[in-house]
Amino acid sequence: MIRRFSPLWLALGTLLLALFCLGAGRYAVSPQHVLSILLGPWFSDGAAITPLERSVVEGIRLPRVLLAAFVGAGLAGAGAALQSLLRNPLAEPQLLGVSSGAAFGGVLAFLLVGDGWPVVAGAFVFGMLALVMVFWLATGASRQPSNSVLLVLAGIVVSAVFAAGVSLTKLLADPQNQLPAIVFWLMGSLSAADSGKLILAVPVIGSSLLLLWSLRFSLMALAVGEEDARSLGIKVGRVRLLTLLAVGLIAACSVALCGIVGWVGLVVPHLVRLLLGSGHRTFMLNCMLGGAAYLIAVDTLARSVSALEIPLGVLTALLGAPLFAILVRRLGRSVNG
Repeated sequence: MIRRFSPLWLALGTLLLALFCLGAGRYAVSPQHVLSILLGPWFSDGAAITPLERSVVEGIRLPRVLLAAFVGAGLAGAGAALQSLLRNPLAEPQLLGVSSGAAFGGVLAFLLVGDGWPVVAGAFVFGMLALVMVFWLATGASRQPSNSVLLVLAGIVVSAVFAAGVSLTKLLADPQNQLPAIVFWLMGSLSAADSGKLILAVPVIGSSLLLLWSLRFSLMALAVGEEDARSLGIKVGRVRLLTLLAVGLIAACSVALCGIVGWVGLVVPHLVRLLLGSGHRTFMLNCMLGGAAYLIAVDTLARSVSALEIPLGVLTALLGAPLFAILVRRLGRSVNG
């Protein structure tokens, strides 16, 4: 574990990675030209910038890198918050069933209306509907989700229902025109990133991350136990409700913007704990920055390693599952030896 690691260094590394990824790809742009395009009159390397370079960096890669940063930070922060809230190291945003609900909403909108913003709107609306259903199933007379086990069970039920709805919708889709596009969207991709999607991502995911950041101390206390948290004066019910709301917004917005991207909220918090520790002052921020860097790097690989872009959700699973297996193996050795 790297001790006394400041999040400022991680933020700087994420920024440098983003600048590198803006120039990386099948059409490479030098870092100097990238800086010239981004900073304009404040930086110039003396070389002429071609219209194609400017179009690639500003119009295609910049929205994609920024959206990857927000989605990655959101999923990693949501995963860290859920793991503390539920005291479950396997918790991630998909556990609440919001991702399945959003997937169903997007597929249904694609089937009934068409591609584009109807898919985004349908995914977001049904993602939030799934969160409401989880709340309704997990609440009792207290009118707030008061049991972590009930939350997980409610999430499993809601996820199963909407997953069945996705399968039924794919069965009804036109196999020539609609089904391939639906399948590709469900596998996750940032290829359609643009300024319009950033306008949705920045306020929704950004405000949710700020809320989770403000709850970081309460979440760390809850990770120890509810009774200990109450003894410190923490309103457990309020913290749980706000955390679930923030996680639900992040999950619904992420699926709406780029399809289902798994493993980020599970792998990144464990990597941060292993490499940087789990101190209450910096853990949540490190997870957010690490998630942004992770998804930027993975998306760059997805669009660069082959002529055919690899779906983002497929690549995060291919990288995340073996990485998590290594982490589990190391944990098992430390526990047994």
